[in-house]
Amino acid sequence: MTTYIALLRAINLAGHKSVAMSDLRDLLTQLQFQNPRTLLQSGNLVFQSDGRSAATLERRLETEAAKRLRLETEFFVRSALEWRSMVDGNPFPREAKNDPAHLLLLALKDAPGGDAVKALQDAIRDREVVRADGRAAYVVYPDGIGRSRLTMALIEKKLGTRATGRNWNTVLKLAALISPDS
Repeated sequence: MTTYIALLRAINLAGHKSVAMSDLRDLLTQLQFQNPRTLLQSGNLVFQSDGRSAATLERRLETEAAKRLRLETEFFVRSALEWRSMVDGNPFPREAKNDPAHLLLLALKDAPGGDAVKALQDAIRDREVVRADGRAAYVVYPDGIGRSRLTMALIEKKLGTRATGRNWNTVLKLAALISPDS
């Protein structure tokens, strides 16, 4: 069995796409995934399954959530190995240590090309900094996320792919939920 992390995009935000974490755990159990767990109320799942690809799991979870929970959203699935690689690949260790709430890890549906990453970097008008590596991007918001002009809509437009983000505190809490041998 492989351990996976699944991030749901844009749920439980100001009453938008509300879903109980218990309903998500029940969904995973009904789909015969093992040891389903949730973290916080923002759609962070940890579960075990056979070695299916992340893309296959994403499609299945999206389809079944829509059918069984009437929840239309995207799932971003990473294996425990991929998650640890994203944590280890963080290009901003100082920010992770000193200001983890303003460092976001973005899970991307597809890996953007170098030109797309450069276009995003060129679009930054304030002090934010972005780096991308495969299907992960890291964004530092030194002045806070809420007022930044570097929005998820702009990031997705420039990178040409969908994304969901978690602050570094949440990233590390999810990493703690996966066992070292997952």
